[in-house]
Amino acid sequence: MGLCSSKINKTTRNGIETTSAATTTVERQGSGRQRREKDLISGGEINEAEQLVGRLVGNGSSELACLYTQQGSKGTNQDAMLVWENFCSRSDTVLCGVFDGHGPFGHMVAKRVRDMLPFTLSTQLKKTLGMDSTSVINSATCIDEEQWCEKEDKLPLPEMYLPLKRALLKTCQQMDKELKMHPTINCFCSGTTSVTVIKQGKHLVVGNIGDSRAVLATRDDDNALIAVQLTIDLKPDLPSESARIQKCKGRVFALQDEPEVARVWLPNSDSPGLAMARAFGDFCLKDYGLISVPDINYRRLTERDQFIILATDGVWDVLSNKEAVDIVASAPSRHTAARALVCTAVRAWRLKYPTSKNDDCAVVCLFLEDSASMEVLETVVHSGKESIESVNITSSKDGEKKEEALAETDEIVPVLERKEAKTTESCRTESKKTTLAECISVKDDEEWSALEGLTRVNSLLSIPRFFSGELRSGSWRKWL
Repeated sequence: MGLCSSKINKTTRNGIETTSAATTTVERQGSGRQRREKDLISGGEINEAEQLVGRLVGNGSSELACLYTQQGSKGTNQDAMLVWENFCSRSDTVLCGVFDGHGPFGHMVAKRVRDMLPFTLSTQLKKTLGMDSTSVINSATCIDEEQWCEKEDKLPLPEMYLPLKRALLKTCQQMDKELKMHPTINCFCSGTTSVTVIKQGKHLVVGNIGDSRAVLATRDDDNALIAVQLTIDLKPDLPSESARIQKCKGRVFALQDEPEVARVWLPNSDSPGLAMARAFGDFCLKDYGLISVPDINYRRLTERDQFIILATDGVWDVLSNKEAVDIVASAPSRHTAARALVCTAVRAWRLKYPTSKNDDCAVVCLFLEDSASMEVLETVVHSGKESIESVNITSSKDGEKKEEALAETDEIVPVLERKEAKTTESCRTESKKTTLAECISVKDDEEWSALEGLTRVNSLLSIPRFFSGELRSGSWRKWL
């Protein structure tokens, strides 16, 4: 494999990742000349469009959404996330996404897709809106290549769906081509998942590549909060995915020590062992059934819908959809909801897999209610000086441990489906003003290490060996 050099030092990287909005300043040199800051991730000048207010890429929050990511025990945090309000200069449109990188340069691939996908989507959407309706329908059904063909949608759909679907398909195709030709990011054995949500008014379009997940929190007829999964985890053992991979001479099987994890392998080599059926990058498998075509779905939002959770597999490996929804709903405020979910997932990793390295976790919470109604709900749930929020860890019959938020108040509000259980000693000793986020967070003086343990599930097991001349040749670019 070729080498990839990076000009980002630790201080600069931390400064970039922790900023909430992608706003930059113009610094003055001694001569008085103005010079734009450099985008150290891509090596070029920062585009003015990236400085727009409303674009969040690091830990932070806004009135509509909150984001939080935490590095695991495997090394560099390869997760990336995005929230872009007023997308395409529309006040009713929000773009959200999470990206889970894997491989030697997975963190660079994830950030590249995060940074470039919105601009490419905006450009493709403008082109699509300029086409007549017949061309849009035809192109949205099948785009350029056989693998990009999608089944026609039979359900009645709004006018905005087909243009947006075509734009998203073209965007992912263009994004993969850009990654392959990128001069400094080697994507041959590195890639990223992607789950994106475009909310336009009451319309919701979800595009999924890989095994990251989107979950909707809504209320049923009894006004109880339930979880609705919006995406399918595109794993290699899905019948349709496995059939496509095997048709392209790729192999799908699981190792003996992890029989529940199906992986994609080269025809004549036990590598790389990719644990997903679709991904950006990973060009060593693109000729053998791996694709970057998004699975696109539409949903019309109703007044019952509360919020949407986008998260990488580091969260879903240890928490169920319902548990994630309950944690976000019981958070002290919408600004701390994503952090509460990530901290709970980290604690669940330590409880369920104490000898394993916990994975990176990234969460984006998009709230569908207006601020006024949310503030009223939070006031009702968290009011009262005698209320105590804590985390109770209970053991189920099958040995799995679950974390439930309990609130002891004079008047019980059914925000969560609570079960009667005793609180843990750690949370019982906390003061009555302890918040949920504080209770589930890891204390600074609490030490824990799984560096000597085994990683439970790696997205990529091994890197195939090639002669150096084979990588330098253009043969592996033939699929373009």
